[in-house]
Amino acid sequence: MACMAVSCSCSSRSEAVAEEETKGYPDTLRVATLYSPGSYFIYRETRMGYDYDLVNSLVKDKGIALSLQVAPGLGTAIEWLDSGKVDLIAYEVPVTAEYKSHVLHCGPKNVTTQVLVQPKVKKDADRIADVTGLIGRDVYVEAGSKYEARLNNLNDELGGGINIHSIDRDTLITDDLIAMVGRGDIPLTIVDSDIAHINKTYFNSLDITLEVSFPQRSQWAVSPSRPWLADSINAWIKQDNSRRDLARIHKRYFELSKNEQYEMQQTIDLSRGFISPFDNLFRKYAHEIGWDWRLLAAQGYVESHFDPTLVSWAGARGVMQVMPSTARAYHHEPDELIDNDVSISTAAEIIKDLDKAFINRVPDPQERLKFVVGAYNSGLAHIFDAIALAGKYGYDPQVWDGNVARAVLMKSHPEYYNDPVCKYGYFRGQQTFEYVNRVFDFYTEACHKISA
Repeated sequence: MACMAVSCSCSSRSEAVAEEETKGYPDTLRVATLYSPGSYFIYRETRMGYDYDLVNSLVKDKGIALSLQVAPGLGTAIEWLDSGKVDLIAYEVPVTAEYKSHVLHCGPKNVTTQVLVQPKVKKDADRIADVTGLIGRDVYVEAGSKYEARLNNLNDELGGGINIHSIDRDTLITDDLIAMVGRGDIPLTIVDSDIAHINKTYFNSLDITLEVSFPQRSQWAVSPSRPWLADSINAWIKQDNSRRDLARIHKRYFELSKNEQYEMQQTIDLSRGFISPFDNLFRKYAHEIGWDWRLLAAQGYVESHFDPTLVSWAGARGVMQVMPSTARAYHHEPDELIDNDVSISTAAEIIKDLDKAFINRVPDPQERLKFVVGAYNSGLAHIFDAIALAGKYGYDPQVWDGNVARAVLMKSHPEYYNDPVCKYGYFRGQQTFEYVNRVFDFYTEACHKISA
């Protein structure tokens, strides 16, 4: 990657540094980041991410505003930093000689290695505990990736014997390969440890403890002309409150299960003649929006298994798992969502507004149901992106199954979520793809067994 060199004169830099040291922090901290599964993404219309949450903690502590700009790549972010367009890159910038000549690293220290992703086993003897255990094993990696290069080097170091399977990047990406190990479709893959930890929150059946490469350090970055800012951020990250925030945020993204709703679900006996203890509420509010109440109940089942006390890793609450920011937009405080009437009525209002948003894009009311259910899970923005991707890549933008549903899956791939037609970046599309299928599978069963 080519990065722009510092171009201002030493005297002007010195004067700028002196002036900024006198003034201290600006009223607004201008921050660059990148869309990614860890750093920054949008979920249910809420901005989230490890680096995003942490930089918000910084500006809150300093009593200043945050102006966030999403760069299309790390090279662009560094150019913005050098030109003075931004003050800070809140993203994992590798601590290497290449980057040290262009930035001053600071803030949280992240260390990653490449790790082997393997299924958990009951007996330690069955676990691959050393790289020599890869001899004779089938390992799947992205073709042309750094993982393939590392595996080839490791194979040479061991004298051969690893069965390396290179998968075309146009077909699958790293997240897909991890999911395939989690489902038992392939035996092994290799990924960066941070990506492995995020994916393990979706697949608890994975073992990611075996490191297969040297560690790589990364940190946030500021311009070399602003050492006072780096020093200030370094001092802030060492404070007790900051350390607690760091631990809490790290746990949220890299440790807490993201599948709590699905892990807890059990089959409901629909032969009893009812779906849930809240059927009267589902009937009432579904009628108000012109929906079949069994479909609204199916969403409640998939969202929370009808548990009003459930709070997800992202902060969604109640039977219908409404996000706190969304609750406020509909004039409710998050704590009110434990009330089933509030939760279900708010969900119905959200669904009504989503339907209005799609009515011109998806004229068929029956087809539109899946778009609305998908948007309830992902947020409207990502489904708009998927519709745009579908139109660009030859799928029908007005049909969900096999068309926009496929484009939703594409939102996990960098080449697609960085496509100019995408406005809202990375999204773990598999989550919404499966969510829609779960809701409509339950709804179909309910229609066969429960009267309208």
